[in-house]
Amino acid sequence: MSLADHPTKKDVAGIIDHTLLKPEATHDQVTALVAEAVEMGTYSVCVSPSQLPLDHPDTLKIAAVCGFPSGAHAARIKAEEARITVMNGADEIDMVINLAFPLTGRYDLTEAEIRQVREAIPHAVLKVIIESAVLTDDQIVEVCRAAERAGADFVKTSTGFHPAGGASVHAVELMRETVGDRLGVKASGGIRDADTAVAMVRAGANRLGVSSSRAILAGLPD
Repeated sequence: MSLADHPTKKDVAGIIDHTLLKPEATHDQVTALVAEAVEMGTYSVCVSPSQLPLDHPDTLKIAAVCGFPSGAHAARIKAEEARITVMNGADEIDMVINLAFPLTGRYDLTEAEIRQVREAIPHAVLKVIIESAVLTDDQIVEVCRAAERAGADFVKTSTGFHPAGGASVHAVELMRETVGDRLGVKASGGIRDADTAVAMVRAGANRLGVSSSRAILAGLPD
């Protein structure tokens, strides 16, 4: 039976990046986030690079963002931010692409900036945030292909901060169809209840970025 059939609390917790990326988040709040993640059994916490290093058990992965939230940073800045963040204890990096590139058909530049970050963190998991709500279907497909060519491990729908919106079932389905089982697909942005989380999993997401983890898990069976 796959996770998408009848997911339980434990199943879904095991694919959650328990997230706190508000710019005003304090160290005490991030410390509490780690404690919550351990209590709930989530896969990781996802935080801003400035919050690292973090005290955490070995069973909990640490993810952090780079080029966040706009993606409009120079590629070399993203690469250096990712390198320093991994040096400070991150296991995974969620990078935001420069949206101007796909919107003007420059998928070569998208691929190049992802590759630059990839080369800076060869041993960390790299997730590529594409802001799917901003892109057309064709652009989503081409960005996912660029991410795969550049060596990414995941493609991710959204930062959760863009006014265009967050994850959609359609975008997740399209991303999964494009990358097959070769890359992971992370759904994030606007996932606040169990029904939405399960819908994303059934659409093909194998990681969820959420801040409402407790509410989501409360709506699932044991």
